[in-house]
Amino acid sequence: MNAKPRFLRLCILGNFVVTVALACWFAFYPAVRVALDLRDPSLKGGEVPKAAIRLHRSIAPKLERWAKARVASGRAAQLSTENISGTEWPVFGALFYLWSTEALQQAWEKVPVGTVPPKEYARGAVDALTALVLDPSHGAWVKKHWGESYLERENVWYRAMQLCAIMSQHNLTGETRHLPLLRERADALAREIDASPHGLLNDYPNECYPGDVLSSIACIRRADVLLGTDHSAFLARATRGFTGHSADDSGLPGYLADTASGNLLGPARGCSNSYLCFTGPELWPDLSKQWYDAYEAGFWQYRWGAWGFREFAKDGGMGDWYADVDAGPSIAGHGMAACAFGLAAARANARFDHAYPLVTEMLAMSWPLPNGRLGLPQLLSNATDAPYLGEQAILFNLTRPPAPSMAPRFGGAIPPMVFALLAAYLAAGLVVIASAALALRRALRLSISRPKTQAGLWMTLLLAAAALFLLGQSSIAFLCLALSFVLPRAAALKS
Repeated sequence: MNAKPRFLRLCILGNFVVTVALACWFAFYPAVRVALDLRDPSLKGGEVPKAAIRLHRSIAPKLERWAKARVASGRAAQLSTENISGTEWPVFGALFYLWSTEALQQAWEKVPVGTVPPKEYARGAVDALTALVLDPSHGAWVKKHWGESYLERENVWYRAMQLCAIMSQHNLTGETRHLPLLRERADALAREIDASPHGLLNDYPNECYPGDVLSSIACIRRADVLLGTDHSAFLARATRGFTGHSADDSGLPGYLADTASGNLLGPARGCSNSYLCFTGPELWPDLSKQWYDAYEAGFWQYRWGAWGFREFAKDGGMGDWYADVDAGPSIAGHGMAACAFGLAAARANARFDHAYPLVTEMLAMSWPLPNGRLGLPQLLSNATDAPYLGEQAILFNLTRPPAPSMAPRFGGAIPPMVFALLAAYLAAGLVVIASAALALRRALRLSISRPKTQAGLWMTLLLAAAALFLLGQSSIAFLCLALSFVLPRAAALKS
């Protein structure tokens, strides 16, 4: 092996060290972290997993900064109604985190984990996310649909989301200034749903999603609990929007419905079934159990080494491969949204025999990283407008408490897919390190042209990558890091 200047050897060895560090960050750490999380006994029951507590604490300050910057930018008002992920997802994600914080606070009050309760360390995020939900700019897309009266008619789920945010903030911080607005709007929403022909309202013109109507009804019930109001007669009548001709032959409400006739405009789907089944237990436990049993019978499957819910029924003839903005991708029948929110549905219905395999799959697929972020949910989120949506949704699903009225059913096992993913993490890390070792051996045998220039450029790129990571510019940082691996360039192979 030919001697090389010390600084050039540092450059060559540095690439190897950085490669090993990346393998540890993106492959070995996730494998170890998931393996440890799978040992958490709370995964088998209704307690909050330790992974959820860790994630919630990790992203609280990040969410606070992001939400404040997002509201201050006014960007939401500039987006088209066609930009679903840019308009809907920021508000949905805010609610997921608020609801998760409430659930974690309730769990902390029963069995404290750590010295600081969630409502305190996440106080900044709670206030910032509530402000985002109530921000008029973040309602601009529905205002474009409904005009100036967008908070007074139809637009059912957006109106309810604002009420949910007000209640979460009050429950966590004691804030009372929005309570008169809560009472007024909850009454108005209940009256409008009750006066509708079939107990259904639209989200957008001529688009009625029964799952959103159900969540709005649940919001009204929560307002009753908080304010001491009484909509019990309305709640009893509200089942008409989800039963009879408003449900399919199995008893499941459809994904879409017609408000004028109450008829379904399409089949029941996994993404909406999971939604209905995690909301239903707090309203109508008996009906919710019927829905969950029908969901299990028509949509629960074992395939490709994994348990999960299908996006379309087994006998629906709709195929196994599908994707849209609500459902996400369906792979071999498994629906991403159906399975993710199916965990919330299973937990809410105390079906821990389903929740256990689903939560182990979710943890294995989440790709946890040492900085507290989850790699795959981060990649599947909208990097510009809703960068934390995936993690906020996972938090929500991991923290759903079982309804007291549901008889628990335990069981289930870790599916083979989970072990395959752990093996894939480890194998990927080993392959990367082996490839880097071969490249190191080859580089030490090469003749390098302009070694001082190349070594200096390499050091500049590496320092730039480190600085950009610290500044939160991870995309540009990875580009600098990737360019650093191109160096040093060889002139010719030595004999």
